[in-house]
Amino acid sequence: MYYAYKYRLKPSDAHREELDRHRDICRQLYNHALYRFNQIPEDEGTLNQRVRSIRDEIPSLKDWWNELSDVYSTVLQTAVMRIEQNVKSLGRLKQNGYGVGQLKWKPPREFRSFTYSQSGFELDKKGGQTVLSLSKLADIPIRLHRSIPDDATVKQVTLKKEPTGEWFATFGVQIDREPPGTPENPEKCVGIDVGILKYAHDTDGTSVGSPDLSDERERLEREQRKLSRKQHGSNNYEKQRRRVAECHADLRRKRRDFLHKLSAYYAREYDFVAVEDLNVKGMMESPSNSRNTASAAWRTFLSLLEYKCEREGTHFVAVNPRGTTKECASCSVETDKPLWVREHSCPSCGFEADRDANAAWNIISRGFEEVGMGRSESTPVETALPVDTDSVSAKRVLEAGSPTLKERVASAASE
Repeated sequence: MYYAYKYRLKPSDAHREELDRHRDICRQLYNHALYRFNQIPEDEGTLNQRVRSIRDEIPSLKDWWNELSDVYSTVLQTAVMRIEQNVKSLGRLKQNGYGVGQLKWKPPREFRSFTYSQSGFELDKKGGQTVLSLSKLADIPIRLHRSIPDDATVKQVTLKKEPTGEWFATFGVQIDREPPGTPENPEKCVGIDVGILKYAHDTDGTSVGSPDLSDERERLEREQRKLSRKQHGSNNYEKQRRRVAECHADLRRKRRDFLHKLSAYYAREYDFVAVEDLNVKGMMESPSNSRNTASAAWRTFLSLLEYKCEREGTHFVAVNPRGTTKECASCSVETDKPLWVREHSCPSCGFEADRDANAAWNIISRGFEEVGMGRSESTPVETALPVDTDSVSAKRVLEAGSPTLKERVASAASE
């Protein structure tokens, strides 16, 4: 299994200047390689063969391009090989019906990262602090807020400059672990229904509120209005542009922090997790409620939950979401409900529950059927699922972290 571990770098002014210089050399090499790639006819080999032929020209380029010798060899090679990845990405977009053109040259602001692959980097201790030793560059202090597992093999490290001016190092880590098989008799199972009013509602009766990011959005809007009044290209414009980038980063980090903690809780506490396989892209194209859908970041949550379940040995299954809200969890009779109706009341069997709780029970039942375990033997009626479930605010998740969500539920109920 392949994971990414991201850490903040703490470079000095001299380090920043050198990082920017290496980044710009890689950008210029990428643009030169793209120019050469466009000159090679498509019938002279596969995409990989054409890009590799350009990569093999790097040693001869060093004879007249002296700056290339200042950058580690694998960094130059990965900069050229980006062309293959970008062309494949354009091909996938074209297959999905999008109109695409050709790759364009990268201006300085759009080329933000470069990669050391296989060699040329090492984590070390110097002067009482942890540093990232980079060949032909520098020993840069790094904030190693969590350790890389001992059984992991570090394949590469990517250095990236964010729009805020901060530098981060992302380690590509390979861990040899067997993927979790289908559990025969899982003890702790959960079905999760995600939404906007309540971000997550599970079959254990726990509902987690969506994070309140209204203050961050208002601040972002204020800073964007200030930016629109600055003269483009001036020093004040650049300062304000960085403030806007910091607002975007603050909003993104708070959202991802919430999603990381919530997904880690479910991956660690349960043996079997069932969720909806939502078509978020299609929902985003809807003319109504697209902003709240984008802010919820459901696809990011499902991706985080999937890889964390794989890491923790928890079985993860994504089920068809069609009809989970309309279908009665007790008798399977479908009943139309508009969005403003938050309670489920079945006209056939009389089962009543919260709308999201009913959907969560349908999700876990479909999850059992997906892996061949059959429907849950205990129906929501038999387990006396209450309409008013324990609620946990998103603020509690952000402040307390992920390990003890049930304790926070008990605390919220006692208050």
